[in-house]
Amino acid sequence: MWVARRFLSSVAQRSHYAGWSGLFCRPRHAALPELELRYLQCTCCWRSRVPVAGFETLDSTLSSTFSEASCEEDNRPLDACYTSEQKHTILHLLNNASPAELAGVKLLRGRKSLNIVEYRTKNGPFQTLESVVNVPLLKHKSAVTVFNSILNPVKKEKKVRIQLAKFIRPEVDRSWLEDANAVVSIVCGTNKIAWAHVDRGMTVLDWQQLVCPNFLRGTYMASSYLNDVSAFVTLLPPADFYIIEKSSISVQNTALFPIMAHMRTVEAMLFALLEPRNTPPDSNIPPRVLNMMRTAVGRHFGLMVGESRTSGAQAVRQLMTESVTQKLPRINFPPELLMKYRNAFQMGSRRGGEELCDALLQAVAFYELLSQSSS
Repeated sequence: MWVARRFLSSVAQRSHYAGWSGLFCRPRHAALPELELRYLQCTCCWRSRVPVAGFETLDSTLSSTFSEASCEEDNRPLDACYTSEQKHTILHLLNNASPAELAGVKLLRGRKSLNIVEYRTKNGPFQTLESVVNVPLLKHKSAVTVFNSILNPVKKEKKVRIQLAKFIRPEVDRSWLEDANAVVSIVCGTNKIAWAHVDRGMTVLDWQQLVCPNFLRGTYMASSYLNDVSAFVTLLPPADFYIIEKSSISVQNTALFPIMAHMRTVEAMLFALLEPRNTPPDSNIPPRVLNMMRTAVGRHFGLMVGESRTSGAQAVRQLMTESVTQKLPRINFPPELLMKYRNAFQMGSRRGGEELCDALLQAVAFYELLSQSSS
């Protein structure tokens, strides 16, 4: 009886390995199991059977990965590392893509994309993958990385970019702004003009204001305005750009028309005195004087309430505190400026530091918005 049970058990075990219910056939000694096609039941109609991808798909993926890695490690011919379809895809892009399109491929930003265009213009289109290594700055290992990037492009998420035209006027090439070492932010008030001199490293170099006694006095004499504005301009340090705040006062607001006329007059004089003269209109020289929208700075620091902008004193106090307490603050203040203005922006203070606050916030927003628009 024991022998009969033993025999029947062995037969059932063999049928289990040989039947369709198992995933593998019975493996041979020291050999990988053979693969069998399996099916999943379709849950929509309960009739169709969907085949499950076999392990041969994984095997081909692994083998292609290992072949690409081996191409990078040894010096096998590049054409032997890829199929004919892959070679066609790679050569088609390298022979037809523009420099801007080539720059989107990994390792081809900058000079390498230009070298490819120059090489194919001089020597004709690439016929083999091996000929790509003749391009300056492209060697065997970097060529493999480029080919793999063409075959498996990385999809980048689109980031919302801030347009420069929304906060800087007139429109200026981005490269000029990014190359600026320092800017002077200028804000005009009803009887003062303030400025903040900030470098690209987010350090305050100078921060002052000047009282203008002739503003909004009498009959708005142009000569008196010019004297005050000229005295202010003589105090300004040299900088790559002078950023003047663009007021957001509406022309339809007749009650504030005198204030708007005052702001526009001072703004026009600053443009005339700070912008270099005799510059040809078609020259490749960037303008030195720019406008920055007051509402854009207010939105950047969360100071807007509807269409009106609130005081920036609290934001400036926060920046000054972070400059002392944090290792990497948004902006760095010299100790002498911290001592000078430590009590200037307290709640209920009547020292009239709004122009100073706005000038500093405008400089910080300029660099931060420029960084956000280029990322």
